[in-house]
Amino acid sequence: MNFIKFRYASFTVVLLLLFITTFSLFTKGLNYGIDFKGGYVLETKFSQAPNLDKLRTSLENLKIGAVSMQQIGNDKSNILIKLEDQGGKNQVGKVKDTLGKGVAYRQVEVIGPKVGKELVGNAVKSVLLTLLAMLIYITIRFQWRYALSAILTIFYDCMMIVMLYTVFPFEFSESAIIGILITAGYSINDTIVIFDRIRENLLRRTKLTVPEIINGSIQETLSRTTLTVAATMLSLLAMYFLGGAVIAEFSLPIIVGVISGTFSSIFVAAPLLLVFGFSKHALRQGI
Repeated sequence: MNFIKFRYASFTVVLLLLFITTFSLFTKGLNYGIDFKGGYVLETKFSQAPNLDKLRTSLENLKIGAVSMQQIGNDKSNILIKLEDQGGKNQVGKVKDTLGKGVAYRQVEVIGPKVGKELVGNAVKSVLLTLLAMLIYITIRFQWRYALSAILTIFYDCMMIVMLYTVFPFEFSESAIIGILITAGYSINDTIVIFDRIRENLLRRTKLTVPEIINGSIQETLSRTTLTVAATMLSLLAMYFLGGAVIAEFSLPIIVGVISGTFSSIFVAAPLLLVFGFSKHALRQGI
């Protein structure tokens, strides 16, 4: 398959998706979850392990806004419940009435909007610092054209996860931040493998043109990429469909990131080298 031949089509798809995401981000914003919007956190101790699905349904039927819950530690009777702030409604009281008398409340805290803003700021900083570190690393190990292509590709992959929380009705939570960072790591790993093969083939296959070398390098690493993504997706899909609501929320952005990262490392990262004037002459001159 001639991957380089389809580079303009792939670039068009990428730019279109980025435009949709950016437009939605500025018009609708992110669908922030409880951790960012503020609300209440209840650390509870049940007399016996509750059925989380039934418990979640009972609390959602109260119509008190978004509700999330998760098990704390190894004891299945310890449940952390988070409630979205509904502005003055007696949400905590309604929850306590629904849970009944056999529940101990170890801690009840209020999450203010200031904490949410700090979380957003820290999330942005962590992603930017990650991209900066990768840019420096790839520039030192390879060349600036490799680094620029990789960083733009990773930025696209991260934006695809953002699209999940701005175009579609999924709540942006701490799981989304984790998904973005994992996606950046997964994407750069795939991209570096292809870049490494391109560098090797530039030295070994001197009679081939640069586009032929890039295309051949992608084909040589394609089986490795396919096997890796297949094994990863099997685990992620099992987590999403069989792991329950909390695990599904965690695995969904990673699934999107793996799909996006696989596509971009093949159809975007390597072809971008040609856009930045990647050539044998440039490499020999060290520019």
